[in-house]
Amino acid sequence: MPMITHGFDWPDRFVVGTVGVPGDRTFYLQATERDETVSVSLEKQQAGALADGVEQLLDTLRSSDATSITIPDSTPDLLVDEEPLDMPLQEKFRAGVLTLGWDPTTSQVVVEAAPPPELDLDQVEALQEDPENFELEVEPDEVFIVRIPVGAARAFIDRTRSVVAAGRDSA
Repeated sequence: MPMITHGFDWPDRFVVGTVGVPGDRTFYLQATERDETVSVSLEKQQAGALADGVEQLLDTLRSSDATSITIPDSTPDLLVDEEPLDMPLQEKFRAGVLTLGWDPTTSQVVVEAAPPPELDLDQVEALQEDPENFELEVEPDEVFIVRIPVGAARAFIDRTRSVVAAGRDSA
């Protein structure tokens, strides 16, 4: 069966948002381009880790001599997005694997999400026996790939951190 790819090369919008009330929220990674919207659910911790990873990538690019692009220190005003998720919301899959990269040919941050791999019994036993040396080589059935410029990446970081922090009060 061929892999289903939900790809967005220059989305109009790429955000993390939630549905529900604090303590019972579902987090979504959502991209919209023209009339197409794709939503993938993920854990709150995954959303926070993704924002941290994008920031580390931008910091690395800023300190690198290999790139000539300017990395913004803050979100450009035109890119601030405080709107709710686009509706109707239809989850394509739950993210199990998140990958982050840089495409130097287009100067874009690349975010990929895929569902968790399904392990057969032999793979589960191999993982339990030797987790340090376990290698999983399974192609996902579906993947969500979004490419965004550095300004949109900075906006993504700020919004994601705000959404993650908007949960329950920690007392």
